[in-house]
Formats: sequence, structure tokens, C-alpha cells
Amino acid sequence: MAEVKLRNVKKQYDNGFVAVHDFNLEIKDKEFIVLVGPSGCGKSTTLRMIAGLEDISGGEISIGENVVNDMEPKDRDIAMVFQNYALYPHMSVYENIAFGLRLRRVPNDEVHKKVCEAAEILGITELLGRKPKQLSGGQRQRVAIGRAIVRVPKVFLMDEPLSNLDAKLRNQMRAEIILLREKIQTTFIYVTHDQTEAMTLGDRIVIMKDGYVMQVGTPQELFNHPANLFVAGFIGTPQMNFFDCELKKEADNYYAYIGSAKVALPVYISEALKKRGNVPAKAVLGVRPENLILCADGTPNSVSAEIKVTEMMGSELHIHASCELGKDVILRVQIADMSDEEQTELIKRKKFAFTLRERTVNVFDPEDGRNLAVENAVAVPKKQEAPDDSEKSRDNKKNRKNKK
Repeated sequence: MAEVKLRNVKKQYDNGFVAVHDFNLEIKDKEFIVLVGPSGCGKSTTLRMIAGLEDISGGEISIGENVVNDMEPKDRDIAMVFQNYALYPHMSVYENIAFGLRLRRVPNDEVHKKVCEAAEILGITELLGRKPKQLSGGQRQRVAIGRAIVRVPKVFLMDEPLSNLDAKLRNQMRAEIILLREKIQTTFIYVTHDQTEAMTLGDRIVIMKDGYVMQVGTPQELFNHPANLFVAGFIGTPQMNFFDCELKKEADNYYAYIGSAKVALPVYISEALKKRGNVPAKAVLGVRPENLILCADGTPNSVSAEIKVTEMMGSELHIHASCELGKDVILRVQIADMSDEEQTELIKRKKFAFTLRERTVNVFDPEDGRNLAVENAVAVPKKQEAPDDSEKSRDNKKNRKNKK
């Protein structure tokens, strides 16, 4: 087991394209860290640099007490599970799991013991004699995980291991990974583009965009106090609603005005704005769909809206609407306690009004996207244009040529 530290880690390709900028992170022993972000944000590149599959252009990576910048992957005492399983088709499940141990010349009786233990943990004991082609996607993924855990590595790396599975199986495998983590008690670094995986699996989550770290925190911190507009829009389904607003100080508190509605900002936001001193007159008010509350027309500080689309999600209704402020908004309305008639009436409504649950709002700088109440918030970076001959582009061209 080991801590992992990344200090000012950078990845720049020969053509000048920077895939990862100044990445800093300290991962505690036995912690489960998730790197998440849209495609091309640098999360897999960061994981591959930790694994030694990608050279770093600057900075330092240490695993335990060892700086591993120049250490070969096989000497880093890590195990990695890939997106495409990477199983040997001509070998049985038993042989696939045992393969790495045999390369290390582990005695046969110990190999057998470790393989059987891993198979029992993963629930694949009855599959040990089968070939990969005889397995489902979920079973193949368990075999890939089994091959990794038999080595008892210091660090367990997982690169989008569930992305090839259907939705139901992904949910099942997420639960199994949580149980696996409890059983083997090692350090996990997990990469995904799926925010649901990130929120359910991670002790802490690292959100990345265009090679930059946007925020590091627990799922609750990211959801309740996003550091900038990108994090606010990325975390949460449906995503957060944003309103242009004016900030005004009245007496000892700050208020946000959206149209004719007046929103009292939470005390902690008012206190943060007072400390800033230079508070922008205009800002962006963020509020999640579940914190927009249906109300009667004419309710003080309400906003009127017209329904465009409704989505029945079982116990809740997602209402997509266009409001009087010229903005599209989404509301999440709990309907589990409504009668069928009440649900039908709500779905058929064309117009309604809503208020905001004031204690749940966030306020962002419209210029750089920072959350005005979060200390050391990172500005949303401007998109870096990749050269035509970028590493990814060259790899794609090479793959197309090989297929031909």
C-alpha cells in the first residue's frame, strides 16, 4: 500500500500541444481517487504517466517513498485495468489471471492459491475453465480485475473499465468495485467520463478540463460548492440552471436580482462577498433543478415560465421550460406522493411559476467563471487548440493506415 504524489506534473508533446498542465495531487494510502472530465481533458494521460506508459515532460511522480519518473512500469508495483479488458483469447480464465504471476516465477501452489482467492472475491470461480469468448462483458471485466488484484499491488489503476458495458451492468459493476475496494484495501486511481461513477465511487474526485485541474474535493463538496461554472455544469443530472443576475448589498446582506425576483443569498456567500471587497455588479446565479420550487402565480419573488417538454422519470418529473427571463430552465419535481390525477394534471400544464430555494444557490463571476464564495477557485480555462499534427491525430492516422 502506498501514497501517490504528483508535483507540477506536465505532459507536452513534440508539436507543442500540452495535454496536462501543472498537475498537483496527494493521494493518501488506501484512498479511492477518481479522475473525471470530458473526452480529451487529460485524465487518461495522467493515469498513464502514473503507470509509466507515458513519459512526463516535467514535474515529479512518487509512489510510496520512491520517485518513479524514470522507473519502468514493471518496477512501479502497480496494476492496471484497461477499458478493452486486454485478455488473451487462447488462454482460460485461470491462465489469464495467473499470467502475471507466472512471469514473476511465483511458485505454482502460491499461484493456484492467489487465483482461487481472487476468483472467489469476484464471484467467477465457476468460470475459471472457460475462454474469454465464452464470457459476457461483465465477466470479462471481472477477469481483468482478477488478473490485477492477484499481484497485490501498491496502487490499483483503472482506465474507464465500465465504459463498454450496458447501463444495468455498469450499475452492478459499480457496486462490485465498491465491495472489492473494501476487501483488498489498496490505493485506487480510477478514470471515467461518467459523473455518476465518479460521485458513487470516489472518496475524492478530481475534475479536469483541457489538461487543467478544475477542483479536487469530496462528492458533497463538488455538488454543493462547485469551484467554477464548468464544475457546476458538469456535476449533477440534470445540470445546474444559470441565471444572469445583479448583486446588491442591502443592510448587512447581499441579494441577487433575477428579473423582478429578489433572492436572499446564504449567509456564507454574503460573508465571502464582504471579504472580497470588490464585488462585481453583475454575476451568474446557479441553482440545481431540484431547488426550483413550483408555486402559484403571483407568489412574491417568483418567476413565470412556460413548459416546453416534460420527462417522466418514475418518482420524479423533469420539466424543461422557458422562463420570463429568456432562459431555458429545468426543474426536478418529486411526484412519488402525488396521485395519478395530480401527476397527469401537472404533466398537462402549460404555464407555471417557480421560486428558488435560497440557501442552495451559488454565485459565479461572469468573466472567469469562478465561484465568488469558494477560496482559491480556479478560473475556467480557454480552450487550447490542438495542432493538426497532434499526437492523437497522428495515432488516429496510424490506426487507420494499419486497418487498411
